[in-house]
Amino acid sequence: MTRTRSRVLVASLLAAGVLTGAVGCTAGEPPLEAQAPASPAAKASAGAVPAPRALTQEQARAALITPGDLGEPWGATQGAATWRDGVLKANTDAPDCRRLLEALYTDDLFGKEARTSAVTGLDDPLDQAQLRYQVLALDPGDVDRTLAWMKTLPKKCGTFTAVTEHGAVRSGQVTETALPAIGDARQGLRVTLAGEAAGGEPTVLTLDVVAVRLGDDTITFTHGGLGEISADATSAVAQVGLSRLDGIKKQGRVQV
Repeated sequence: MTRTRSRVLVASLLAAGVLTGAVGCTAGEPPLEAQAPASPAAKASAGAVPAPRALTQEQARAALITPGDLGEPWGATQGAATWRDGVLKANTDAPDCRRLLEALYTDDLFGKEARTSAVTGLDDPLDQAQLRYQVLALDPGDVDRTLAWMKTLPKKCGTFTAVTEHGAVRSGQVTETALPAIGDARQGLRVTLAGEAAGGEPTVLTLDVVAVRLGDDTITFTHGGLGEISADATSAVAQVGLSRLDGIKKQGRVQV
């Protein structure tokens, strides 16, 4: 995504009102994690709070983002990007880096224990960028352990070497990606894999990896391509996605 189009994306989300504040925060209030917990008496006076419920399959699908959220030229995916097999299907001697590459290639960051999940893929054909977006229902403790592991990767996989299935050598790097203060827990990474294309031309795959937990539900996505990938656009996608998930969860509580 070019800088111009990334600014357009962020501006459109601002206009839609989804980037005015983090989910769970209002003007003049600190984030949820900074607020003092209510006393038992206050909780009692406020009445019983409905217990959290896992999203149904229909609700999980409704919480997915759509091409309309991102605007042109984004559209429904036409299939896995060519760089997925050509670059991500790679091996490395470093165990944590190998685990990361496997998770990125299979879109399986949290394993196979999701109780409810929905997934969508979006393509930007102009920049050969692809967005793979999932809504998952997982044990919060399991999610937080994965987020804690992700946080260690900029140190463990700051630089590493990977070899693709076809024997091409790629120089890998993992850095942390800043995210807005949304949800109950979150982590973002930027993974780059640099090497040469078949014709000898230098290529760099850039892939932002994001996971945000809200209660018992988690959104996770990758935003990547062979062109420029905007960190601002990645943060915007995280915020609009979390806002939609929060809205779906609130609707579910009202319907109980």
